[in-house]
Amino acid sequence: MRCGVRKADLSASLVVFLVALPLCVGVALTSGVPAELGLVTGTVGGLVAGVLSGGGPRVSGPAVGLVVLVHEAVRTYGLRMLGVLVLAAGLVQLLLGALRLGRWFRAVSVAVVQGLLAGLGLLLAAGQLYALGDSAVPAGGPGRLTGLVSLPGQVDPGTLSVGGATVVVLLLWPRWRRGARLVPAPLAAVVSASAVTAVFGLDVRRVEVRGLLDAVRVPGSADLGRLMEVGVIGTVAAFALIASAESLSGAAAVDRLHRGPRTDHDRELLAQGAGNTVCGLLGALPMAAVTVRGPAGGASAEGARAGMRTKVSRVLYGGWLLLFAVLVPGVLGVVPVAAPAALLLYAGCRLVPVREARSLWHGDRGEAVVLGVTAVAVVVGGVFVAVLAGLALSVAKTAWDTSQVRVETEDRGEAGLVVRVLGHATFLRLPRLLEGLDALPQDREVRLDLAGLRHADHACAAALEGWTAARAQAAARATSRSTS
Repeated sequence: MRCGVRKADLSASLVVFLVALPLCVGVALTSGVPAELGLVTGTVGGLVAGVLSGGGPRVSGPAVGLVVLVHEAVRTYGLRMLGVLVLAAGLVQLLLGALRLGRWFRAVSVAVVQGLLAGLGLLLAAGQLYALGDSAVPAGGPGRLTGLVSLPGQVDPGTLSVGGATVVVLLLWPRWRRGARLVPAPLAAVVSASAVTAVFGLDVRRVEVRGLLDAVRVPGSADLGRLMEVGVIGTVAAFALIASAESLSGAAAVDRLHRGPRTDHDRELLAQGAGNTVCGLLGALPMAAVTVRGPAGGASAEGARAGMRTKVSRVLYGGWLLLFAVLVPGVLGVVPVAAPAALLLYAGCRLVPVREARSLWHGDRGEAVVLGVTAVAVVVGGVFVAVLAGLALSVAKTAWDTSQVRVETEDRGEAGLVVRVLGHATFLRLPRLLEGLDALPQDREVRLDLAGLRHADHACAAALEGWTAARAQAAARATSRSTS
């Protein structure tokens, strides 16, 4: 085609649009903001981040991993502050990308990232169970989980049946290969739920449509002034961290689906930062390059399978979302709230890396413990506590693994014993080192050989000096007693 748009680009963009549309709406509703803001973020993901990021079938849209944090932020600071938080997070990402720090995200333990997403996925899935029952979501992570005990007595049967049927369609639709090739499972599930609700006249809550212009909120100067608050700064840092981690880890996963250029992490971070900056100026949701898990990453995965290779597909996807948001947003008014909640329930469950955790447990149980502790910390203490706990535990595990020291003894008869200390001696292995040295016979001459000791921290060096001095004093006392 002379205009540069291939048929594959056009068809791939339509596939991505059909997958992303219900997801954008679901993320917005679950975050406690108007549905139109999800479409705005998806549009910016295509038209801004799609142009600036590199090649490959990566699709940017509302960050599923941030749903819980956005919901809490809107509840704490109000909807007007959302744009300020996203704008500041985007600027942080731009700064990190300009400093070429994107590649350093690869240095973060995969177990920590997976633990963060697992904890957020648990909270996301728990929150959707309340939405399926048309009940209010309790505040705080522990409250969401403990509140599930009393939830069965509060659910609305009609809403629950619609949501349950949506989940069933999501699970079964991909098995019908011909249908799945024509209509993506998320769209089929939402359309089916909307049709059944309309035909049978079910009295369930539906998506409220305000209109694009009414939903967009440009941050004011008074809102920008709150950026100096400690809580706001922490929320901005959490937005930037999770959005960046979700984008870059998701990019690595999508890279495995195609043979094109690999992800430039610094460029991707700049693209995501620019997109989030624009989203913040429009008061929309934070965005990320979605992962390949479930509906949350279905856009990227389906785009790869449909032939998405160039930026054209991503730009067209953003254009389709913009046209929908401008021309026919009223269509969303027939969608029952339980349908996108079911999508996010499925996405939240898929964020929990059960298969990866099982592999880690069999291959490296220390990494599996890091994943589990990070996930629990997200639920109990929040993202910042989880990041600190996960990184600290990961560093401690690495130090333990690299701190390998052993004591070898060579008996040279009348010449005494030659004791060699080999490896890396750190405080983590100090008890074992001293145990081996203290077990040496007291009535033999000992020569300590440290030539094979590649590293010794201050604690171990001081302990070795103290042991050598104590051994020399003991030998001197024994000699003085024998001569007297």
